[in-house]
Amino acid sequence: MIEDRQILRDIWDGRIPVCFTLSQDEYTSPDQPDVYYLLVPRLSYFPIVSDKVVRFFSQYVQPDTQGEMWLEFQGQPLKWHYPIGVLYDLYAADQDQLPWNVIVHFQKFPESELLRCGSRDAVESHFIATVKEADALKHRGVVMSGMQKRDHKQLWSGLRDDKFEEFWTINRRLMEQTVENQFRSIPFRIYQIEQPLIQKLFQPLHEDGKPATLKELLEQMLPSVLTPQPNNGGSRVLIQGIEPPLETPLVWLSEYMSHPDNFLHICITSRSLP
Repeated sequence: MIEDRQILRDIWDGRIPVCFTLSQDEYTSPDQPDVYYLLVPRLSYFPIVSDKVVRFFSQYVQPDTQGEMWLEFQGQPLKWHYPIGVLYDLYAADQDQLPWNVIVHFQKFPESELLRCGSRDAVESHFIATVKEADALKHRGVVMSGMQKRDHKQLWSGLRDDKFEEFWTINRRLMEQTVENQFRSIPFRIYQIEQPLIQKLFQPLHEDGKPATLKELLEQMLPSVLTPQPNNGGSRVLIQGIEPPLETPLVWLSEYMSHPDNFLHICITSRSLP
C-alpha cells in the first residue's frame, strides 16, 4: 500500500540538466550555433520536452535537409521510447556528467537503431501500451481494462504536462495492493550497454510469504552483476539514479521507484575506478 507520498514526489521531481548541441555536420555557417539548455524531468521522454530544441536549431538547418530530429550521446543514438532518466543512467551516470551533453541531428536518421517518432501521439500510444503491459503482469490487466478512456488520457496528460496530482489520482489504482491481492509479478526491465534488455516473469513473494529482494532478482536474471570482476570497479545497479541496497524488497521498489509506465527500470553500469 502506497503510504509515503513524499518519496513519490521526490522521484517525480527528479531533473537532469541537458546541454543540446547541434551536430557540426548539420549547419553550413562558419560560426557554430549556440547551445541550448533545458532542465528536463527524469520520468519524461525526449519527444515530450524537445519542441523548443527543434525550433531553436531549425534556424541553422537548411529546410530541404531537415528531417526528423534525433539525439546522440558519444556516438550512441538515444532511443526516444526509453525514459530520459533511464538513458542518462545507462550512458552518462558513470561519468557523472552534468550538464549532460547531447548532440542534435536532423539528417541521416539511423533507421537500423531507432524507431521513428512522427508525433506526440506515438509517445502516448507507446506509454499507454507499456502501462497496460505492466498491469497485465501485476493484476492480469483488470485495472486498466476497468478504467474509462478519460482515465487513460489523464495518466498521459499528467505525465506530459508534469502534473503530479493529476497523474497519481489515477496511477494509485495501479499500485494498490491488499493482503488478498498482491502483485502477481514485478514489471521490470534490466538494461546494459550494447546488450538486449532483460524482461522475464518474477514473483515478488516466496512461497513462505517472504518478500523477494533486488539481490534475488539479479541473482536469477544476471548473476554476473554480483560477481567481482578483475580490472574494474564492479557494477553499479541504478534505479532512478539511485543505488538502492540490494536487500530492498522488490515490491517496495515497484511501488515507489517505478517510472510512470509502471515498470521498474534497472540500469547496470560499470563503477569507475578511483
